[in-house]
Formats: sequence, structure tokens, C-alpha cells
Amino acid sequence: MPISRGLRDAANLLNGSTMLGVLAGLLTRARFRFRGGLLVADRARVPKAVTASAITVGSVVLVPRQSLEDAVARIPALMEHEDQHAWQYAYCLGLPFLPLYLAATAWSLARTRDRAHANFFEVQAGLETGGYRRPY
Repeated sequence: MPISRGLRDAANLLNGSTMLGVLAGLLTRARFRFRGGLLVADRARVPKAVTASAITVGSVVLVPRQSLEDAVARIPALMEHEDQHAWQYAYCLGLPFLPLYLAATAWSLARTRDRAHANFFEVQAGLETGGYRRPY
């Protein structure tokens, strides 16, 4: 593992965001394993209203209702996208990422009627790598 990724993961552990991700995985009875430098919690039992292919919390990637392999089969670069979100937690100092992400989502919905197209965090992580289509 590169030193920078180790520092990111240590920051996310210290800022509490990774522990929140582990708690979310435990509460949703997910299966835990490491992949690509991230802790993956797949087959997470989340409400049907959750439509995301994956949700990153700290250095934990929650994959709702399916295996990581199934999600990656649909979106091949998904883990690269989620890796970028783990970095975003680190530079937002952890849990402040959550309200910032929600505000960016609201901004995107107001501007484009889409939760990702004008969302700073999704654009920075790479719309295409996350399975989003460019609006043009």
C-alpha cells in the first residue's frame, strides 16, 4: 500500500468516519473484506430507497444489496470512484464531508435536476467512473 493511502486511511480512522462506515456495515449485516486498499462491506441490507451502487463512509465502501463483483460488473471503475470519495473524507476532516456532500447534492438537484452532474464531490471523483453519464 502506498504511504499516501496509508496516511489517508489513518486520517479517516482518527477523524471517526471509518468507524461510522464500519458501524453502518455492521448494522446492515454486510460482508466485510479488503479490496483495493479499502474495506468493502457488500450485500448491505439497506432500504430500497437507497439507489446508489456504492456508498463510501471514511475508508469503507458499502455496496447495497449486491456483491462487489456484481456492482463492478455493471460499473468497472467503481472502486476507483469510491477511492476518490475516501480521499474526500480525509481532506474534509471526516464527518463534515456528510453535510457538505448533502449540500452539493442539493445544489446539483437545483441546477440540473440530477444529484451528481453539478455535485462537486461526484464530479471530482469522476462521473463516468461512478457510473454517471455526462449531461451533454
